[in-house]
Amino acid sequence: MKNTRSGRRDKNSSQYGWVATVFCIAVVLSAALSLASESLMAGAGMAVALLILALFIGLGILFDIIGVAVTAADEKPFHSMAAHREKGAREALRLLKNASRVSSVCNDVVGDICGIVSGTTAAVIVAQLQRSLDTRTVLLSVGVTALISGLTIGGKALGKTFAIRKSTQVVFLAGRFLHLFHR
Repeated sequence: MKNTRSGRRDKNSSQYGWVATVFCIAVVLSAALSLASESLMAGAGMAVALLILALFIGLGILFDIIGVAVTAADEKPFHSMAAHREKGAREALRLLKNASRVSSVCNDVVGDICGIVSGTTAAVIVAQLQRSLDTRTVLLSVGVTALISGLTIGGKALGKTFAIRKSTQVVFLAGRFLHLFHR
């Protein structure tokens, strides 16, 4: 009996530790991306604002693809690759062994932050459009928001299908990328 209670306490403390870690990652990453976006947007023209918006939408889609691929991929091919010492295979295995956490960070933390930052970028774009068109209509804001939502949601829907079909390749590419920093 005692071991079961102790095991539950260890699991609960591990979960609380993970929640605290995710919270800290989210706060730091959100602050960094917001600061970067605000710095680039200060005094920038419409082209730069649209480029920043596309970057954040693309980043959200990319991380969503990685998060889904990690939950869908099978470990077997990576064990073989690791045995043959292929670069990135060990990192890919580490991603797969921590799939729930990787998925949480990729899909929830990075994805949500990109959504929030792209929303604030959209507000700047709407303000710039209203100034340049000398109009204050709410339809412009609604149209831009709807377009950004459609691009984000549609991109993520396509990305999920791709991630499931090509999960091994996506995880391997993520592992290869992480291998660059492993040295």
